[in-house]
Amino acid sequence: MVKSFGVPFRALIFALLFQIMALPTKYNPAEVEDKWYKYWLEQGYFHSEPNPDKEPYCIVIPPPNVTGVLHMGHMLNNTIQDVLVRKARMEGKEACWVPGTDHASIATEARVVAMLREKGIKKSDLTRDDFLKYAWEWREKYGGIILEQLKKLGASCDWDRTRFTMEPEYYKAVIRVFVDLYNKGFIYRGLRMINWDCEAKTALSNEEVMYTEGGDKSILYSIRYKIKDTDDWITIATQRPETIMGDTAVAVNPSDERYKHLIGKTVLVPLIHREVPVIADPYVDREFGSGCLKITPAHDVNDYEIGIRHNLAVIDTINDNGTLNEKCELPKYVNKDRFHVRKEIVKDLRQADHIVKEEEFITRIGRSERTNSVVEPKLSLQWFVKMKEISKRALKAVEEDEIKLHPAKFKNTYRHWMENVRDWTISRQLWWGHRIPAYYYGQGEDDFVVAETMEEAILLANKKTGRKILESELRQDEDVLDTWASSWLWPTAVFDGFKDECFDLKGGKINSSKNQDLKFYYPTEVLVTAPEILFFWVARMIIAGYEYMDERPFKDVYLTGIVRDKAGRKMSKSLGNSPEPLELIEKYGADGVRTGMLFCSPAGNDLLFDEKLCEQGRNFANKIWNAFRLVDGFKTADIPTPSENSAAIAWFEARINQVLVEVNDHFSKFRLSDALMSIYKLIWDDFCSWYLEIIKPEFGSPIDEFTLSTTTQYFKKLLQILHPFMPFISEELWHEFKKDKKDSCIINSSWPRAKSFDTHSLDQASFAFSIVSEIRNIRNAKGLSPKIPLILISKSSDSILDEAFLNIAKKLAVLSQVDFRMEHTEAATGFILNKIEFLVPLENKIDVEREKEQIKSDIKYQEGFLISVNKKLLNENFVSNAPPKVVELEMTKRADAEVKLKVLIERLESISKSS
Repeated sequence: MVKSFGVPFRALIFALLFQIMALPTKYNPAEVEDKWYKYWLEQGYFHSEPNPDKEPYCIVIPPPNVTGVLHMGHMLNNTIQDVLVRKARMEGKEACWVPGTDHASIATEARVVAMLREKGIKKSDLTRDDFLKYAWEWREKYGGIILEQLKKLGASCDWDRTRFTMEPEYYKAVIRVFVDLYNKGFIYRGLRMINWDCEAKTALSNEEVMYTEGGDKSILYSIRYKIKDTDDWITIATQRPETIMGDTAVAVNPSDERYKHLIGKTVLVPLIHREVPVIADPYVDREFGSGCLKITPAHDVNDYEIGIRHNLAVIDTINDNGTLNEKCELPKYVNKDRFHVRKEIVKDLRQADHIVKEEEFITRIGRSERTNSVVEPKLSLQWFVKMKEISKRALKAVEEDEIKLHPAKFKNTYRHWMENVRDWTISRQLWWGHRIPAYYYGQGEDDFVVAETMEEAILLANKKTGRKILESELRQDEDVLDTWASSWLWPTAVFDGFKDECFDLKGGKINSSKNQDLKFYYPTEVLVTAPEILFFWVARMIIAGYEYMDERPFKDVYLTGIVRDKAGRKMSKSLGNSPEPLELIEKYGADGVRTGMLFCSPAGNDLLFDEKLCEQGRNFANKIWNAFRLVDGFKTADIPTPSENSAAIAWFEARINQVLVEVNDHFSKFRLSDALMSIYKLIWDDFCSWYLEIIKPEFGSPIDEFTLSTTTQYFKKLLQILHPFMPFISEELWHEFKKDKKDSCIINSSWPRAKSFDTHSLDQASFAFSIVSEIRNIRNAKGLSPKIPLILISKSSDSILDEAFLNIAKKLAVLSQVDFRMEHTEAATGFILNKIEFLVPLENKIDVEREKEQIKSDIKYQEGFLISVNKKLLNENFVSNAPPKVVELEMTKRADAEVKLKVLIERLESISKSS
């Protein structure tokens, strides 16, 4: 039947089929990304197993909170990790990127409480077990969202290895470490002044207290206290008048002559008239406020220390939820929030004529990192880790570059923290988390045992008490561990290093020879994280690594910057300046967003993010796509290779190897932004703007087979170099080149090796391209058509370009001829390259008077520039103290300016004569 329609119909069918099968004219990221990510997963390309024939390369993901959704910080951090892992995979290493999530005690519990509140359920009405059921339900429903979002970014994690810090094996590891450190004497229970989060109703470590950059505005109240049995008063300064009812002394500096006569006397606390002594303590700053300090041991860390020295009473007037209690002695304030009471008590103190002065000042107010609630100093019985001794090896490891921080400037921060480390408060008054394995059998301070299980606890309690203890007599500690007390084990626990078969209970060490994963992948290669958790997490992982493995947990730490908007503000949803990452991916494609993030993210420096960077990334993808369509559309013929093409091939061969050396060097120094920029320029400028323009045949003409074959090989090599940064478009075009090999993927192809290269062709091409650029600039400045052939005159005695590169310059600049050492007196414009003058005759093509004015303007600029350079070189201090290279650079600038000035003056004289 089809045959009856004849040849025209068959031609139409073939044309339609070609249109269906042909590469789309526009790159569609969404279609490509979903297709290839699914294929990579199906083929198991992300999965890794120990392979003795390969070099291991392992990265453990900084586990995001189960409460989290993808934000710009995650985007940056995980893009960097993926770039490193993909390159390692292509280098033939056994690359393993372990993903997972953190249970995030405070944040998750707050979410669950909020969910229950919406259902009309109070946490206080539930048993612990009932609450945990709800918490696990919430985790199952929402806990994996962020990992699914990371897949949209292209994260090539080994998803089969996904871990969670509350899963059974990990939970057991955390409890085992607590018991081990307790037995080693590193963990203890004590009554100490701690940081209290009144909103989350839990203790915080010092590192979980955040301070506003530049400080906070507050009011300093000067309040007078009456001296007992006199008509005299003493004035103190405080920013927390709501804590007055907890005062147990007033302190002055022993060297302060103003108050020496008052030491030992008694004063009355305003409103409640409690009698408290005036004491002398060197801590008091004579210059701050009045030089007198109210001492409230229950509500200030420094006051607590003073209280210990002077044996003062401790009166805690604030409840765990931040309201005042009966100990404040004033019923009108009881059960009211501390900040509400502050307003009331200031009003009452004014009415009682106790306030002398109020003045604004800048101070540092600590806030909870999790809830942003103002932290309350509180005396509390908590669990702590002794940090001084256990931290020594971790400090030494970074100091001696056994573990390298990138950038190295963070060594100073690390050193400061580690040298001034304080004991770590690890107990939290929550239900969601790793429950502290302490079991109490009495009311005494020491009536407890620490054990991994209830069965072990019973045995220990029997032994400790000398009598039979029943399970019903033991009650487990209600608190859970700080989240960081689980994630500090991450590089080891993700490989089950604390399992029975490889953990020595007596020695408290891991035997990695009995764990193939740990033996192969540990230590991991690099940790990518943010500087703000350098001590929270990084330092503690290093501590745990040396404590349990006697080895560093990672070799390098790449510290990213903070993602800020283009105005320099930290991105946050409250400011409305944080774009939705998935919306960016939908708009610009994952490759576009990945490159957009990395265009402006040098290690350790803040990233000033602008959405235009993602647009630039998308444009880059489109440029690559269109370059492929151009090359794919070339038709070959059995014709000789033009000399220009041979020269271009030799140049690009050298250039691609030159850039490979640069890129590998950037990777070795974790300068990923620089590596990407080198690749970007290689593809956009060198390949698309120069190479393809040189070898592109005239419209309708064929290209020789050697040029197309070589160009195809270059294109594939470019895609390989690009793949770690832009995995999706590189995979798509790789398969367009390899239509006959469906199983060959760029993700597991080999990273190109840099070869030695010839610099002569690089120098020749650079000079030829500079000539072309100068002539194009002239055309733009003079409004000349790009198609009108021009003549180029060089004042050099002979050609400084090989014939092939001279022909390349003629082709790209549209030159009809190039003459050397030819005298020219007619109207012309020109330029100087490598101290050689070039002229472009423009008779009848320019406004001579306008040209003369332009030359005069250029002369004036060069004269001014020469004056400024000479001023530096005539300055003896500059010449004597500046580095030799800087002085040499200034001398080169002067020589170049003198040559340009001479040429401009000659050109002005020439054009003036001709006119």
